[in-house]
Amino acid sequence: MAENRAAKVGFAAEAQQKMDSKYDYFLAKDILQWVKELTADETINIDGRTDQFHETLKDGVILCRLANTFEAGVIPEKKINKSKMAFKCMENINLFLEAAVKFGVPRQETFQSVDLWEKQNLTAVLMCLQSLARKASKYGLRSLGPKEAEANVRQFSEDQLRAGDTVISLQYGSNKGATQSGINFGNTRHM
Repeated sequence: MAENRAAKVGFAAEAQQKMDSKYDYFLAKDILQWVKELTADETINIDGRTDQFHETLKDGVILCRLANTFEAGVIPEKKINKSKMAFKCMENINLFLEAAVKFGVPRQETFQSVDLWEKQNLTAVLMCLQSLARKASKYGLRSLGPKEAEANVRQFSEDQLRAGDTVISLQYGSNKGATQSGINFGNTRHM
């Protein structure tokens, strides 16, 4: 666990401080409120401070419940461990991460289980949950953040595609026969 780690010093401490400074209290509060609404769990504390955010989500049980609101049974109830043992909690977090990727969260927007369990990078946890919240409207749930673009695939017939071959666009432009002959940059090479 995080309290068993040696304190970071030097560059590691500076890097950790920089990571910690990117944590957004208000975004965390909004995310926790969103999770509370979707899971209908009144025990969730929506205080966005890092300690409360970590304490609320670190065992992974709430995250697994959240995944099951997107698609019932995506994480079977028998696989969700209520134990407080480290490896069981990290297993819950991994089950959530696999489900999040299945729901469309890009791998680069996910986090590692130790980021949450050991409170190493809560900003990455926030970004993953924010990405998942944007995908919620595709599953009939209330989303959080901007609506994602949808594909607008268009089909053109061969005749429509060939009609464009006869048009000379003004975007092609003209150089009116200009060449680069006679242009010298700097001093010429003397042999």
